[in-house]
Amino acid sequence: MSRYQVRALTRDDFATLMQLEEDVFGCEGESTLGPYYVRLCCEFFADSCFLAFEGAKPVGYILSFVRQCEAYCTALGVLPPSRGTRVVAQLLQSFVRAMLALGVQSCWFTVKADNQAARGLHSTLGAKEVETRNDFYGPGDDRIVSRIDRESFAKLRARYERLGLIDAAPLGGPAAAAAATSAASSEEAA
Repeated sequence: MSRYQVRALTRDDFATLMQLEEDVFGCEGESTLGPYYVRLCCEFFADSCFLAFEGAKPVGYILSFVRQCEAYCTALGVLPPSRGTRVVAQLLQSFVRAMLALGVQSCWFTVKADNQAARGLHSTLGAKEVETRNDFYGPGDDRIVSRIDRESFAKLRARYERLGLIDAAPLGGPAAAAAATSAASSEEAA
């Protein structure tokens, strides 16, 4: 059994998520998410937001909003003692699988320029830095906007499989050929 368990949010996770936000970002002097934002995640976007636990203790989360075929990943936070462990990979695995199930074809991220760890993670996922937006969350808060598009995802499918973020495509045989043909037809129709 894995050290961490990851599950989608529920409406009952509001207080837990607010405390995690304070423990992850507030203690480091960063701004924290407001209660209205967190409530939206718990009530309306729970299927695209995830909590990670070590036993019964919450240790991390990933939040995103999905609109039609686009996702905006707004936050990934992990408590300091759990950083550098498999918890981030497990959160991302749940996130990527959910995005595929929801039919998401592109995902947006924002990050501060000096957050090299997050920028590296986004790059590993296939995101390309698109632009910098000034005053994104308020005066002086400049953010780099990056995006993973459908083409990038297709190119990175093998890497996602190696990282365990998605299940490996079936090898050979009629079922695999039928699935590939069906996927190609769906892509052409889109």
